[in-house]
Formats: sequence, C-alpha cells, structure tokens
Amino acid sequence: MTQATGGNIMHLNRRTLLAGSAGAALLAAAGPRFARAADPLRIGIPTALTGPYGDLGEQARRAVTIAVDEANAAGGIDGRPVEVRFLDTQAKAEMARQQAEKLALSGFNIMAASIASGEVLAIAPMLERWDALYVATISKADDITGKSCNRRLFRVNHPDSADANVVTPWLATREEKDWAIMGSDTAWGRNSGASFAKAAAANGRTVVAEGYASLGNNDFAPYIQKIAESGAKGLWVALAGRDAVNFATQAKQFGLFDKVFTAGVSFATDNTVKTLGEVAKGVWGVINYSSTLDTPANRDFVARWAAKYPGTAPTNFEGETYVGMQVIFQAVKTAGSVKPADVAAAMEGATFDTLFGQQLMRKEDHQLVVPNYFGVVKEHEGVLKPVITMTVPADQAMPAPNAECKLST
Repeated sequence: MTQATGGNIMHLNRRTLLAGSAGAALLAAAGPRFARAADPLRIGIPTALTGPYGDLGEQARRAVTIAVDEANAAGGIDGRPVEVRFLDTQAKAEMARQQAEKLALSGFNIMAASIASGEVLAIAPMLERWDALYVATISKADDITGKSCNRRLFRVNHPDSADANVVTPWLATREEKDWAIMGSDTAWGRNSGASFAKAAAANGRTVVAEGYASLGNNDFAPYIQKIAESGAKGLWVALAGRDAVNFATQAKQFGLFDKVFTAGVSFATDNTVKTLGEVAKGVWGVINYSSTLDTPANRDFVARWAAKYPGTAPTNFEGETYVGMQVIFQAVKTAGSVKPADVAAAMEGATFDTLFGQQLMRKEDHQLVVPNYFGVVKEHEGVLKPVITMTVPADQAMPAPNAECKLST
C-alpha cells in the first residue's frame, strides 16, 4: 500500500462545526474539490478531553486533526472528504461506551483514540451491533487483542506484553535486585505491573512492594512511604497524564528519586517531562514512539508537525495516534468503501506504510506488528525529552498472538 498522507500539503479553507456537549467538535474540511463525488469518511473520536487524562486526549485530538487536514488538503482519501467528531469520555468506561454509541449511530462509525484501556474494552462488544469499527492507538491492555478481540477491533500501538519484551533485556543490564511497582488501578496499570513482575522474575529480580492508585488520585504519600519502607532499590512506574505528574512531584518532594532508581512506561513521556522539567531527568522507560525516531517517514512527519504546531514536536501518543490514522486511511483506499465491514476486511492481514516503516496488521489478533524502544530522559538538541537508546525489531518486540483471541470466521 502507499502512504495516504504524504506529499506536499496545500493550504485549505475549512470550517469548524461545534456539536454535542462541552469538548465535542466536528471538524469538516470544505476547501479543495475532491476527485469524485463520494460518501465522506466520517471518523469518531471518543476520548478524554477533561479529567485526569484530559491532556492525553488533547494529544490525540492534535494528531487526528493534522492527519485529517493533510488528507483533505490532498483531495481526500480515495476522493472522499474526511470529517471527524470528538466527544469527551473523561476516560470513564461507561461514558466512553455512551459517547461511542452516539458517534456510531450518527454516522461516525469508524472510531479511534480513546485513552484508558477500560474505555476500549467497554466499546468493543458493541461494535457489531453499531455496525462500527474501532482502532486503538493509545490503550495498552493485553485483552484488547487477547480474550476481548473481535473482527471489528484493531490496535496499532503496543500492548503491555510488547513492553515486557523490551523491559526484559534492559533489566538484565541493571544491578538493582529488589524492585517496587507503582501503577494505575486500571486494566492497563495492572497489566503493566504484571508484565514487569514477569520480566523481573526472568532476570532473578524480586518485587518487594506493589501499589495501584485510583485514576485521578491526588495523594500519593501512602504509596511513596510504602515504597521507601520496602527497601526497594528500583521502582517501576505505570502512571500517565495528571497522575504521573502528581506522583513524580510528590516523590521528588519526599526524596524518593534520590534513593530509588526509577523507570517506567507512559510515565516519562514528552508532555510529562515538559511539565516536570529537571525532576524527570535520568528517568528510564519504554518509549513506544519518539520524535527522534530516525525513519524517512518520521523525519518528514516531525517537520510537518512543527509547521502546523510551531515550537512543538509530536509526543509518543501523538505519533501512535497518527499511525492509527495512516492505517485507517490506507484501508479505506484499499476497500474503496467507508463501510466498517469493508474497511475491517481490508485492514486484516494487510501491510501499511507508517512512521515506523512498513508494518503488518496481524490477521490472527488484529495487532499491528511494530518495533519497540527503550530510552532515558535527557537533553536532545537543547530540549529535555525521552531519547531512544535501545531498539527491539518488530518481529522480536511483538509477542505471538494470544491464544485467548478467538476471532470468529
């Protein structure tokens, strides 16, 4: 397949239509003449625009918006104008299901970019009934492409088990024997903790303390005290968004980072590092995507991103969500249709041009097989950010299809 969003970007006139409750917006391009009269491609984004993960939802919004604007500037996808509607889920599973239903039944039935794994797991069982399709771009719980998989559900980002495949070889290089885990009390946080514990056991390390805080928790003092009293020399953190900032700020105040070596996943991300500043320097972790990724497609993307959003580079969640849009656009072009069943058929088992290079959407579980990375927060071109230091190729980074995934024939 060829990349749907490449080439020169033309200026276009567009209008923004507001719809739904606060945080809902419909961006419809109206500028160029499209190659042929065709049904528009309508994409629904049920994501957290407020609440603890509100910043992550805004990252998803930026990534989707640049992809849609580029596509429409180039004449649409297979001659079809692209429209997108955003609805706020607050990262709550039941609200995500409700908002996704609104989107699907109003014609925005190709959906993507929720944040919390629980949101996707609430949406997934309803896709067939809604005649919809969903592409996960941020949510990491293994069940999405495991026991909860279905023919209308796909994922382009890394599951927790793929992160474990990066952590295991990295952990072998560390001297710390006793580790603590600090995670979000969500499907993703629990998955990440279990994956790290498995990697620790494989390397002869011991997990001496575990703590899981509810989403939006403001007081991490009890968890920090437990970690300090456990005698752990290493700490694995699976927190994101506002939770990551709150924990890191309080941990620094308690002097925890001065005593315990710290690493994590979705913890020391671009935006978190920007907020924390020097507090995050030296923190290691899984890097699922980085603006420093050295591929031709990514270098071009980073340049286009800087032109649209001056003074910024795409974050990990923005890069992965843009990949999701690339996959959707290319599948629609191949299908010659915007019907979710047709797009799903075109997506399954196909190879896509992405920021990572050409990647396979695995037929067995609908997981995009992508490389994974590990790195550290340090200065890069004068800016503090997560920088890749270790790459694991796609065929090694992505675990085999989960036997619990039973896609119907």
